[in-house]
Amino acid sequence: MTVTSCYPVLMSDDVAATARFYREELGFQATFESDWYVSLRLGEWELAVLDRGHDTIPAGYGAAAAGVLLNLEVDDVDAVHARLVGERGLEPVLALRDEAFGQRHFIVAAPDGVLLDVIQPIPPSAEFLAAYAAGAPEG
Repeated sequence: MTVTSCYPVLMSDDVAATARFYREELGFQATFESDWYVSLRLGEWELAVLDRGHDTIPAGYGAAAAGVLLNLEVDDVDAVHARLVGERGLEPVLALRDEAFGQRHFIVAAPDGVLLDVIQPIPPSAEFLAAYAAGAPEG
């Protein structure tokens, strides 16, 4: 098997508003856009938004997101925090903080029940260092 692409598709009640969030808040660009599906790209990364009521969704599987956390790893989490929280006014559901397991991050609520976790790798504590297969993450 040769994988040519792998990306999340988020089901939404309002495709246009959800796509707008990822474009305006994070800088994604639309590569395909219709009223029921939007394909987005940010550099080499892809994300799509699909109307949860579209007929390609099997019956019983269009429920609202629950337990979905979209990680966005960045090189300067403080700058992204300043822009999203300070300038754009998004309310964090988890405040900016350092984690012993090797992350500096914050979480905001994105549309449709998705949580957006903005992460910058930092050196982990000695307690967590051994958990990394190839050593500590860069920070």
